[in-house]
Amino acid sequence: MADLNKIVDDLRAEGAALDALVADLPESEWATPTPAEGWTVAHQIGHLAWTDRAALSAATDEDAFTAQLAEAWKNPYGFVDEGAEIEARRPPQELLADWRETRDKLAAVLQEVPVGTKLPWYGPPMSAASMATARLMETWAHGRDVAEALGAVSVATERLQHIARLGVRTRDFAYGVNQLTPPAEEFRVELVAPDGAVWAWGPADAAQRVSGSAEDFCLLVTQRVHRGDTALRTTGDDAEQWLGIAQAFAGPSGTGRESSDSAAAETVQ
Repeated sequence: MADLNKIVDDLRAEGAALDALVADLPESEWATPTPAEGWTVAHQIGHLAWTDRAALSAATDEDAFTAQLAEAWKNPYGFVDEGAEIEARRPPQELLADWRETRDKLAAVLQEVPVGTKLPWYGPPMSAASMATARLMETWAHGRDVAEALGAVSVATERLQHIARLGVRTRDFAYGVNQLTPPAEEFRVELVAPDGAVWAWGPADAAQRVSGSAEDFCLLVTQRVHRGDTALRTTGDDAEQWLGIAQAFAGPSGTGRESSDSAAAETVQ
């Protein structure tokens, strides 16, 4: 069973790492474009504040979250962008203070959720440990966008293990949101951690296999990199198909990032 306290501690650490990037950012630089099309630094932090607030609602007021969910599904392909846009219009320091307060409240609340309780969400209901993992995943992914926009160096940490595990566990979900039937057999996933250790999931003798850098895998399942720009290796057609659709986040399938070759070609043109 996942160690909830460990995940929440790592969630706090991931939030603090991103906070450090924007804490002293001049107000004008909150409008810096990030790799996510149409999203500035303010949109990235705004999205996290909005989503952490939704998670807090899911954990403390299920009726309120259910109403919010029903409203969101009226515009399933646009509610995320709409929420980020609304938050991004706020004064940066107000937005930052709200995100700090909300993420602290959420971390504390998740540690008090009774074992066995399932929290509602935009995808399948999840345990407090899974919710904390999902929030860590999103914080890391959007933090990567912010770091890239600001020219900051991103250092991979052992916290990636939570995200990698989530990426493996959401394999069938990724097939489902793409209206595909998941393969019946399990895959073997072997990833090299930042410290050189190997994290592995699935049967050791599985025919379908994925291996490579844990950081590459996490970037891929959060759709922060194109499949062609990773050094991930596969054995089997099903494993390769999965890497083309993988997503560790709830909601509709994303479009992912374009390949570096495509971006370079557009720049030349």
